[in-house]
Amino acid sequence: MPDCPTRAQAVVATLPDTALRDALARLPAHAPVAVALSGGVDSAALAIVAATVCRDQGRGLHLFHIHHGLFPQADDWTARVQVLAQQLTVPLRVCQVQVEQGLGLGVEAAAREARYTALAEMAARVGVVALLLAHHRQDQAETVLLRLLRGTGVRGLAAMQPDAQRAGMRLLRPWLDLDREHILTLVDRYAHQTGWQPVQDPSNIDPSYARGALRKELLPVLHKFWPAWAVTLSRHARQSGEAADILDEVARDDLAGLHPDPVDGSFSLKDWRLLSAGRQALVLRYWLHGQGTAMPSDRRLAELLRQFRQLHALGHDRELLWQHGSRVVRCVRGRVILSRR
Repeated sequence: MPDCPTRAQAVVATLPDTALRDALARLPAHAPVAVALSGGVDSAALAIVAATVCRDQGRGLHLFHIHHGLFPQADDWTARVQVLAQQLTVPLRVCQVQVEQGLGLGVEAAAREARYTALAEMAARVGVVALLLAHHRQDQAETVLLRLLRGTGVRGLAAMQPDAQRAGMRLLRPWLDLDREHILTLVDRYAHQTGWQPVQDPSNIDPSYARGALRKELLPVLHKFWPAWAVTLSRHARQSGEAADILDEVARDDLAGLHPDPVDGSFSLKDWRLLSAGRQALVLRYWLHGQGTAMPSDRRLAELLRQFRQLHALGHDRELLWQHGSRVVRCVRGRVILSRR
């Protein structure tokens, strides 16, 4: 077997390497991290760069792979990831998950929720302080477009954050301001030197999936008439993030006035009813986000708001039950609580 750590080091590009080092500088020295590795171009590039950077820093590194079982090629993808982990001499953990559709979530959202739940469990088991994700500028811009079309509000338009929390896990996205061309060049060079090839996920261009339809039908038009669309929408995400931070300050103060329970996170429905309609929706989004729940669409959120208002009018003795993926919102004795289904 060739000396692949040396080869991995040889293909590390300046921009991806620098961006990753800047992100890791936020963490304690030598604290272990993990890379979410699907086996595609982007996550493979991050694993390659992280293998070198973490070795230089004396930092522990793990690779986490989630087997969704949604495509017949899934077993081959796992085998391909195992080869890359061996080449990089980095420990790999594989987790197979069951994707449950329905209950307000499409297959993409359900797979994403199952993936993050499994990644959080793996991170806790191994003891890493952060999970590294390979999202880049084009991913960010696509997310802004999709969330705009779904009507997810200002926080949704802020899209992905470079440093965030989800399911009790810290997520670092060091490449959000990086063009994908740098990633493609890096992986092409690694493949040329080692023979390893990244996997090709058919859903990426399958129009039956929202992101696949966006990439196949809409992006060619954007590239032709608005070549700087990704830069523009990424800037919009940053500006939306700044606005969302201000709104979060308002929602945080409002939630504090709802007598939240520090143990179960529940809040008073009666006090919530005293807020204006706009602030009711605002604090509810803030509460769901703080509970680590995938943000519902505008239609689904409107349904929950309607049930809250109707429930109060009928009295606190009637229970509300609103399902969203693996989570359930209930109202018991005038307290709104979120639990797992």
